[in-house]
Amino acid sequence: MGYVKERVAYLKGLVAGMNIDEATNEGKLFKEIIGVLDDIADSLTDIEETQEYLGEQVDSIDEDLGALESMLYDDCDDDGVIAEIECPHCHDIIELTEDMLDDEAGSFKCTSCGKDIMVEWDCNCDECSDEGEES
Repeated sequence: MGYVKERVAYLKGLVAGMNIDEATNEGKLFKEIIGVLDDIADSLTDIEETQEYLGEQVDSIDEDLGALESMLYDDCDDDGVIAEIECPHCHDIIELTEDMLDDEAGSFKCTSCGKDIMVEWDCNCDECSDEGEES
């Protein structure tokens, strides 16, 4: 907004160079108009400085939020993995998804060696507890 301040200063100089008498109605009007323009230019400068400061604060908050989102959501990006299990045959770590489980057999095939792995789930949820009591 320095440009606006420069323009107002130019107008002040222009009016001063025109030797307009401030005692006349026109002189009073020019003086007041330039005074108002000068106040507006000062206000614009203050607004620009405040906006720049707030922009820096928003950028800082955005960076902090991005870091928090990274910490929270990158860990959750597991593509449906419900558990990691070590294959007892080849000792590779297998990321187990719901699609891999055969609910009836309680087993799945190792993605590395292809052998069947038996799984027994110990679950303490209310649904499983209720099923065990009904039997």
